[in-house]
Amino acid sequence: MGSYRESLRVPVSWWIIAAAAVITLFVITAVPAGLIAGIVVGGLAAVLLVTLFVRYGGARVEVDDVRLRAGRAEIDRSYLGTVEALTGEDARLAFGRDCDPKAYLVLRSYLPGAVRVQITDPGDPAPYWLIATRHPDRLAAALSGHSVGRS
Repeated sequence: MGSYRESLRVPVSWWIIAAAAVITLFVITAVPAGLIAGIVVGGLAAVLLVTLFVRYGGARVEVDDVRLRAGRAEIDRSYLGTVEALTGEDARLAFGRDCDPKAYLVLRSYLPGAVRVQITDPGDPAPYWLIATRHPDRLAAALSGHSVGRS
């Protein structure tokens, strides 16, 4: 059985844009209202953005011999069925037009791929889990028990 671990952190570009937004808020507040007001507004914006990015990007995907964990959920591997690695248009459609509303989703729009895992537990309302990932082939291989080389 394979193992896999990935943190779905937000990309560096988001942090750069957030820093630019905080600086902009500081300047447009500090110029008319004073330095203290600029620091307060910029500081609050920075705290809010850091909190949001850390929480949103804090989702983890982990596979071990016993369980699959994705985001806040986990499932015993004995309940996993067919595993499918998705990239490009297939991944985009899987999270959009072709998505079953009952599916469990770990969606991160900044990640290029996904893995769809069929759920065989008759008591589980989700027909499958759809998990965003940077490495769909590696995650699928870990879930299938195969080995895939690093790219």
